[in-house]
Amino acid sequence: MMSSTPGRRRRIGPWHLRSVAGLAAVLPLAVFLSAAPGQGHTAAAAVTRAAPADGSALVVATDRGKVQGKSAEGIDQFLGIPYAAPPVGALRWAAPQPVTPWQGIRSAQSYGNRCPQLASGNGPRSDTEDCLYLNVFTPPGAPAAKGGGRDAGRLPVLVMIHGGGLVNGSGDQHDGSLIVNTDHIVVVSINYRLGVFGFLDVPGLGTSPFTANGNYGLLDQEAALRWVQRNVGAFGGDPGRVTIAGESAGGWSMCALMSSPPARGLFSAAIMESGSCASRPAADAQSAGLAFAAQAGCTAAACLRNTPESTLLDASAGLSSEEFTSGGPELPFPPAHAVASGRYTHVPILLGDNHDEGRTFAQGLAGLAEQQYTDLVTQEFGARAPEVLQHYPFSSYPSPYTAAYAIGAIWTDSGFIAGIGGCPTQSLAAQFAGGTPTYVYQFDDRQAPGLNNNLPGYQWGAGHAMELAYLWPSFNNGFSLYDLLTPAQLELSHQMVVWWGAFARFHAPVAPGQPAWLPYNSKRLMSLRPGGQSQTISAGTYAAEHQCAFWNAGQP
Repeated sequence: MMSSTPGRRRRIGPWHLRSVAGLAAVLPLAVFLSAAPGQGHTAAAAVTRAAPADGSALVVATDRGKVQGKSAEGIDQFLGIPYAAPPVGALRWAAPQPVTPWQGIRSAQSYGNRCPQLASGNGPRSDTEDCLYLNVFTPPGAPAAKGGGRDAGRLPVLVMIHGGGLVNGSGDQHDGSLIVNTDHIVVVSINYRLGVFGFLDVPGLGTSPFTANGNYGLLDQEAALRWVQRNVGAFGGDPGRVTIAGESAGGWSMCALMSSPPARGLFSAAIMESGSCASRPAADAQSAGLAFAAQAGCTAAACLRNTPESTLLDASAGLSSEEFTSGGPELPFPPAHAVASGRYTHVPILLGDNHDEGRTFAQGLAGLAEQQYTDLVTQEFGARAPEVLQHYPFSSYPSPYTAAYAIGAIWTDSGFIAGIGGCPTQSLAAQFAGGTPTYVYQFDDRQAPGLNNNLPGYQWGAGHAMELAYLWPSFNNGFSLYDLLTPAQLELSHQMVVWWGAFARFHAPVAPGQPAWLPYNSKRLMSLRPGGQSQTISAGTYAAEHQCAFWNAGQP
C-alpha cells in the first residue's frame, strides 16, 4: 500500500485479491474452478516415512527427496516444496544454499511459510524466516516421474513471481488452477526474501561476492529457477520452455532477471505486467541500509545479525517498497541501462500496463482541495509544474475525489511511481522491440471491480493490480474480485488466460478464435477489453491517451 504522503520515485506493492468461483457454463472453452480456501500460512511441510495409501499416488522424486501432492480444483498440486535451505542463523543475508536431502516422502499438500513481512493488503504479518518454498500445479495425468522427454509430452512451464513492492506478498496468492485447466501447462509460484531480509545493503553484511549488494531476494528467484531446471521434468514440465512472469515488483524482477548474467539460460520467455526496470546504485542502497541499521539500533553488521527477526521487521515499518541494487555480479549494470544498451537476455517478452495505474495509488489524496493539488504537483515536478497543471487541470476531473483522479492520471501517464505505466512503459516496449520479439498490451477494462471499498463510489478505472484477478482467481485482498466479474469480464478473463498460455507455449500470444495480436514492431498493441471487444490499437493512439508527446518532451 502507498502512504498518503507523496514523494518522488515511490515504490509501491499492489493490493492482492483472491476468489472462489465457477462459470464453465458461461465460457465452455475454459474450466473455471474455485481456488483453495485460505491464504496458506502453514508451517513447513513435515516429512513422513509412511507410504501413501495406494503406494504411489502423486508422489514425485525431486533431486532432494520425494514429495507427495494432492488432487484439488481438478489438477495436481504440490505445495510448499523447499527450493533452498532456510535462510536462518548464519544463512540470514547469505546467498541461498542447497536443501538438505530428506528420507521418506515429504508432504507437499499445504503452502510453506510466507517470508517475513508486515501486515498489508497482501496479507497478515509473517515472522518466519524459514520461507523459501515453491508450489507446482500440473494437469492431472501429466507425465510426472515417467522419464519422458520433450517428445514424450513435456509441457510448457509458467513461473509466476509475485508483486508487493519487494516488501510483501507470497506465492500462495497465485494458485495456478485456472491457467493449468485452461491451457494444459505447468505453473510454478514461488516465495523469495523480502524487505530488509531480501534487499538490505550494509558494509560487511554479505557473506559472498554475490551478496555484496544485498540482492538476496533476486538470488532466491534465480535459485528457484534453477530448481525448476533440475526438477520440473519430473512434474511433466519442459525445462527448455520456461516462461517467467511477474506483476509490479514481480515485473521489476522480470527486467532484473533478464539483466542478470547468473540468470542466463534459466528461462526462454518473459511476461512483465505493470513493471519497469527500476533499480538503485550501490551508494544509494548503502545509504538506505545504514539508515535502517540505525533505526534498528545498530551501527555495524554484527549487531544486525544478532538482532531478532521481529525487531528488524518492526524497524522496517517505514518502508513502502524496496529496490534491486546494481553494480555487483548479479546486476553489473542498472537494468534500465542494460536494456537500453542491449546487454540483456534476448528472449521473447509480453509486457503491458493498466490504463489507470495511478488511481490505485492516489486514493489517499482524494480529499485534497484544488490549492493542495497545485502545491503537490509543484512539489513533485518543480519548474515543470505549470505545464503539468495546464495538461491536467483540476476542473477536468469529476467530484468527489477530484484530486485523486487528477493525480492518478499524472502518475499513470508520467510513470511517476517507479516507471510503472503510461509513457515509460511505451518507451520500454520500444526498446525491447528493437532487440527481441515483443508483444504489448494495455488492460482497458475501466469498470473492473475495485480492490477495496474505502472510498464509496471511487472510480478505480483499470487501476494497478486489477488485472490479476482475471488471471489468478486466488489473488485477494480479503474478498473475491473474481466473484464480482460480470459475464463480459469473465470473457476477458478467458481471453487473457488463453493468450498467456499461448505465450508460454509458443512464445507468441496466438490462439484460435482470438483476435490477431501483432508484435510491437508493427507499432500496434492489444487493448484488453471485456465482452469480446479486445482489439489492437496503434502506438499513436496509446501515446495520445497518455499525453506522451508532453511527457517525452521533458526527458533528457
